[in-house]
Amino acid sequence: MKDKIIVKATEMFLTLGFKSVTMDDIASTMGISKKTIYQHFANKNDLVEAVTMHLFETISCGIDEICLLNQNPIEELFTIKDFVLKNLKNESASPHYQLQKYYPQIHKTLMSLQFAKMGNCVVDNLKKGIEQGLFRKDIQLELISRFYFAGMSSIKDADLFNPIQFSTKQVQETYLEYHLRGIATAKGIAELEKQL
Repeated sequence: MKDKIIVKATEMFLTLGFKSVTMDDIASTMGISKKTIYQHFANKNDLVEAVTMHLFETISCGIDEICLLNQNPIEELFTIKDFVLKNLKNESASPHYQLQKYYPQIHKTLMSLQFAKMGNCVVDNLKKGIEQGLFRKDIQLELISRFYFAGMSSIKDADLFNPIQFSTKQVQETYLEYHLRGIATAKGIAELEKQL
């Protein structure tokens, strides 16, 4: 039952936002009592934490599997983007904003986990791209991986990228193209054009 609650809560939080969804909403949608939820989670904060960690693990494992496919680094980044968008159900910026505003400690923990995970993945991707002649040899790996992470974090800011004006998919794809054009060789640009 605990796993079912996490799955349903994840779906609802991503669609409607962490603040907007109540324990009553989840119980009602699942056709269970609120008491059943409280048997597994002491409070909403515990449930939000379980959901964010579940999402993080799901996405991390999926990214690891994508990296094992041995695609070229540009294709790999596009596959990862599509996978993440699918798992976040093309979330609007609202759930991310609500997590940051109403659950700052959980958001902070999630950001450090994401930074550790993404930092390693991006550096590996950059190294592979340099080896394959798709990325320039003169790029500073640590700096570029941090730029990429900072950008990925910033594009979730609803004040900067109003989801009514810009779809999540559009923002993610444009940011990825922006990142790749900044580091790609002529051979890399040709692969990027193919992906686009």
